[in-house]
Amino acid sequence: MTRLGGALVLGLVVTASALAFGSRPLGVAGLGLLFAAGAARAWRGAVREQVVVVQVAEPSPSVEGARVRLGVEVRRGSRVPISGAAVRGSLGRLGEYECRLHGHGRTLTGTVDLGRLPRGRFRVSDARLELGDVLGLETVSLPAEGAAAVLVHPKLVELETLFSEAGRRGADGRRLLLRRTAGFDFHSVREYEQGESLRRVHWPTTARRGQLMVKELDDAPRDAVVVVLDCDPSGAVGAPPDSSFDTAVRAAASILRVYAARGRRATLVATGSGGVVDVCSPTDFGDALDALAAVEADAAFPLARALGHEQAPAARAGELVLVTSTLDPTSLGAALDAAARRLVSVVWVDAPSFAGRPTRAVPGLLRLSAAGVPVAVVRSGDDLASALDASRPEVAAHG
Repeated sequence: MTRLGGALVLGLVVTASALAFGSRPLGVAGLGLLFAAGAARAWRGAVREQVVVVQVAEPSPSVEGARVRLGVEVRRGSRVPISGAAVRGSLGRLGEYECRLHGHGRTLTGTVDLGRLPRGRFRVSDARLELGDVLGLETVSLPAEGAAAVLVHPKLVELETLFSEAGRRGADGRRLLLRRTAGFDFHSVREYEQGESLRRVHWPTTARRGQLMVKELDDAPRDAVVVVLDCDPSGAVGAPPDSSFDTAVRAAASILRVYAARGRRATLVATGSGGVVDVCSPTDFGDALDALAAVEADAAFPLARALGHEQAPAARAGELVLVTSTLDPTSLGAALDAAARRLVSVVWVDAPSFAGRPTRAVPGLLRLSAAGVPVAVVRSGDDLASALDASRPEVAAHG
């Protein structure tokens, strides 16, 4: 039984007792309880009018490791007084939170210290505003609509020269421009039209369909770079923020920022649910950071699928950067095949080291190095900037 129901029952009992025994004090007490219960019920209906709840993370967006606070502001349309207010809800994997509100009149404010958060997108859900009446008999719970999410970006490292550029400099220290020129890439097939050159015939599709089919070519810029983040769950070892996958996210974000700062067209490809984000200018880099904040190790397919699909961004880029903790034979073969046609570099995050296991040689990395593919190895406890920046003497050995 609620406190309001208890007050109502008690008021009825006291009033009946007063009538039975002819006691005026009991009658006053009973009528007072009945009046209080009625006033609380009327307050419940009046206090619901025009309530707006705004929840904002400060700072927004934040960077992993920084202290984050959730500011709550409630604006009420009703002038009905209240005795207390609080907002309760859930913040994704962080769990439940509660914010006590303070203030007078129709505006209430409060702050929750969430502490130092790991990278992630923590969705605010099941948020409700609870208001109490001045008699302490009734509590109103209202949905706190409009709550979004607390966004925490990965922490970046400052890089001057990427490890992949160490071997692309001449004897005088100048960078050799090994970028490919613009050209045409295979896009799709269509039916042959009279007068077209037979050189454009796509013979596998022609044989399968029994009629002439030609290749539809698409103009593709070969100067673009694609950064592929492998989201294979088997390569995610350790707990955030010190997991192998969080390290891979930081590496991908830091490398992508270098290309964005240079004004070079880049594309972020996450093999899981993170999707594809184009970075055509430095202002677009914020969208990539938002995607990397929310990315998870949830890929349903291995890295080879992202590299082998003919129409995928990774298959059409002039330069390819792979950030991965897994290198199965199929993915290794796809990486070597890509290296035969374009510039490829690999950031290898040694996942077993994040579980405290001894470091072992990876034959696939040796094959990549032998094929001329620059490889940066990052292990647990390594300085990420030193592993990725060729200008630092501590840069990781290739392979």
